[in-house]
Amino acid sequence: MTVISDQEIADFSADFNTNSKNQVASRAARRSGLLEASFNDRVSERLNHVFSTELDVGGVTDQKHSGRCWEFATLNVLRHYFGKKNKVKDFTFSQAYNFFWDKIERANAFYDAMIRLADKPLNDREVQSWLAFAGEDGGLWSMAINLVKKYGVVPSYAMPESFNSNNTTGLIDSLARKERKDAIALRKLVSEGSSQDELEKAKKHFLNEVYRMVSVALGEPPKKFDLEYRDDDKKYHLERDLTPREFVQKYFKDFKFDDYVVLSNCPNHEFNKLYHMPLYDNVDGGDQIKFLNVPIEYLAQAAVAQLKSGDAVIFGNDVLKQMERKTGYLDTELYQTDKLFGVDTKMSKADRLATGEGFATHDMTLVGVDEDHGHIRKWKVENSWGDKYGHKGFYEMSQPWFEDYVYDVVVRKEFLTDEQVKLAEGPAIDLKPWDNIG
Repeated sequence: MTVISDQEIADFSADFNTNSKNQVASRAARRSGLLEASFNDRVSERLNHVFSTELDVGGVTDQKHSGRCWEFATLNVLRHYFGKKNKVKDFTFSQAYNFFWDKIERANAFYDAMIRLADKPLNDREVQSWLAFAGEDGGLWSMAINLVKKYGVVPSYAMPESFNSNNTTGLIDSLARKERKDAIALRKLVSEGSSQDELEKAKKHFLNEVYRMVSVALGEPPKKFDLEYRDDDKKYHLERDLTPREFVQKYFKDFKFDDYVVLSNCPNHEFNKLYHMPLYDNVDGGDQIKFLNVPIEYLAQAAVAQLKSGDAVIFGNDVLKQMERKTGYLDTELYQTDKLFGVDTKMSKADRLATGEGFATHDMTLVGVDEDHGHIRKWKVENSWGDKYGHKGFYEMSQPWFEDYVYDVVVRKEFLTDEQVKLAEGPAIDLKPWDNIG
């Protein structure tokens, strides 16, 4: 390591003051902040709320202060399907219901992993990945579908949002602390030579405590509910005593859950390969969490095709990059901080993923696209941050932003190539928990 000398500091200062524009930029940045000082309002010329293909959807939902975007995006797709089938545009499903079961199932997967990895040291990289993941509320489409398949869904009024579902920090912090302590106890039982029955007894005791914690925080989920709504033609509907599973079996019998594939674009991994993320397998006996990694143009093509068929598209993205909440703009030229600083921080997508600069931090839903003779101009995005941001809760995304910051789309197999369908139905490559595949 070399020491920065006084002469070097003097040289840096002299270089900074050589260009008078640096002082102008500094005054603007200090006065209004870096992002505001570098904001490019000209992006509004191409992000103008007009789309050549646009789904007829109702209002947006609001995940509040929680990491449940993946459940909101999944249930948005389901509610759009239900709304179209039953002519009820603004019908919504309970996010709290599926969030409840996510906490139970994820704790079960965590305890199983701690028993399986008990012979490894605590500082083992895989053990540490699981410990870091304890209690988390982030997730993926396939995880949400696993929960829907096992537990069904309920209308939002059957299990409404509460303080703790809207503000999950307290709950996930408590669950993480408890599960990590339980991990120490399970590891100790294994080291003492406890039988499988003894380990299962301990795990059941811990799961019972987790159930109690989640029930205190969110309330117990309903076992039955009355389906009641008035459709867009003002016709009244009532069906009594439905279980959540019966609701899915009856009203989603034509929704082919297994026809959906997650197409990813993570160029730090080999294309045309199916990958499996064991860390995210949230339901024992459920579907594995898989991604088919392909070039970005296939994500765009499949998403456009699915929108034109009348169905929305979930996509994972790095939402905090080049995004403004107020306008709802998502554009690679939105904040021109490199020009403000006089530096070049542009990186390839592969390099961003490899260094941790790039990561899918949010799930949203595509509900429209604007094309000009096959050239994609922009996308209409349904977010889950309420209607006070963007254009009544909807965002506009440029195609360059899609290419740079979108990491996956969830599409039906019919919109894949024949070769991609074969790959999606074939064996998958297991990834390590620390592999960044967006």
